[in-house]
Order: sequence, then C-alpha cells, then structure tokens
Amino acid sequence: MRKLFSALILAFLLPLSGAWAQDYSDGNGYTTIKNPVRTANPDKIEVVEIFWFGCPHCYALEPFTQAWKKNVAPDVEFSYMPAVFGRNWLAHAKAFHVASLLGIEEKVHTDLFNAIHQDGKRLNNEDDLAEFFTQYGVSEDEFRKQFNSFAVNSRLSQADAKIRGYGARGVPGIVVNGKYLVTAATAGGNNRIYSVVDFLIEKERQAK
Repeated sequence: MRKLFSALILAFLLPLSGAWAQDYSDGNGYTTIKNPVRTANPDKIEVVEIFWFGCPHCYALEPFTQAWKKNVAPDVEFSYMPAVFGRNWLAHAKAFHVASLLGIEEKVHTDLFNAIHQDGKRLNNEDDLAEFFTQYGVSEDEFRKQFNSFAVNSRLSQADAKIRGYGARGVPGIVVNGKYLVTAATAGGNNRIYSVVDFLIEKERQAK
C-alpha cells in the first residue's frame, strides 16, 4: 500500500514539474551570472558542477547528478569542477585533477565520495590519498608526482578563476553555459536542481 501511495504521489507531481519549469526566472530557480564566463567548447552547452568531496550536500546531490548524466543530450557537455573554499579542501581538489589526468576520474569519483561519507575516511592529505589511489593501479610514487605537478596546479588556478567568475560562494552549485548558477537554495531542493538545469539548457538552445 505504501508503494502504491508513493507511486500515486509521483504520478501527480510529474505533470506539475513541467508547469513549474515555465516559472523559472532570474532569482527564482537560478541566478544570472553578471559577467558570463567563457566556456571551454562554444559548440556545446556547458554544464559544470562545482563541488567538494568532503561536502555532505554534494554527496547528497550525487545520485541526482548520476541519474541526470545518463540522459545528457549530444549538444550538452557535463564536467565536475572541484572548489577550494578552505585549506582542507585543497587535497581533495588535487586528487580530482590527478584522477582526471590519469584517465580514471569516472572510476575514482563515486568511490572517493563513498569512502569519505559512508566509510568515514577523511582522505584529506597526500599520504592517505596516495594509498587510496593504489587500488586503481596507481603507484604511490606516480600519485605523488602528479599530485605536486605543474599540470595539477595549473588546473587548480584555472578552476579557481572560473569559480570566482561564476560568483559561487559555496557548494554544490551547477553552472549552465557560464551564464547561470543553480543551487539547492535557488531551485528549492536537490530534487529540483536538474529540472532548472534542463530549463536553462533549453533556454540556451533557443538562444542559439
């Protein structure tokens, strides 16, 4: 009976979501970035998630992100961007960039989230992260080489510049095409973030 009730509620809410989407506007669902930030690929509609592995709100958003990513349209390009709003965020951001440079970002991403939030591991220093990466066939020496590399530091600087340009002050946040910032606060909860994102993607399609 409980499952039936939940299904009926969901069936009732789904038609309403389309109507709510029509009501999204600057300050209601999203905020418009004052000075748009140039995207990496002008031929795609860019969607960037600003996050921190240690953030419980980012972890709570992750299932919604993974579900949404499964149906990303060909004209949309999604990527993660780790933020560094505190000293203890730096190691996690560097670990993300190491995984990206080594081509194992998809494998590491969810596992690192789960290790921190399910298994209670902090993994916020070079030594612990070096050991963590060995399970993906990365030697500790190779991890340390990448962790302290020019390439990683360059990516950190680039991300920091973009995040400041977005005007983001916390995580998680979703930026659409360098023009719009969506958060749980603006959207009305994690469960509605990607409804707003889809609305903005269509808005950008129409603009093109």
